[in-house]
Amino acid sequence: MSAEFESIFARIRAMLAAHSDSAVAKSDQPGSYHLDTHETRAKDGYRTYFGGAEINKNFVSAHLFPVYTDPALLDSASPELKKRMQGKSCFNFKKLDEPLLAELQALIDQGAALYRAQGRLR
Repeated sequence: MSAEFESIFARIRAMLAAHSDSAVAKSDQPGSYHLDTHETRAKDGYRTYFGGAEINKNFVSAHLFPVYTDPALLDSASPELKKRMQGKSCFNFKKLDEPLLAELQALIDQGAALYRAQGRLR
């Protein structure tokens, strides 16, 4: 685990943790942090995922489920941030990139505000 990956993880973890009072901690371990919403899905009884951060072998991933459930959140995302996407709700970082992390912070905050308005976060 590189020091740069640890630094990126810490930054993304802090962005998500700013909303932890409104969410439910699913995992908080070194290199892995995940939050669920308060909403329980009727189909299987599990809570809806909000987001997380994880250190992987070649990158640090930031997961943000609100961009999956409401893709319009990505309408104002820069092409550079969209290039970091893997799948529909995951962003991968190999280097500490302040402008992109600031943009990710805004996206996390927008997703949290949306989920609060929907009653998923408290």
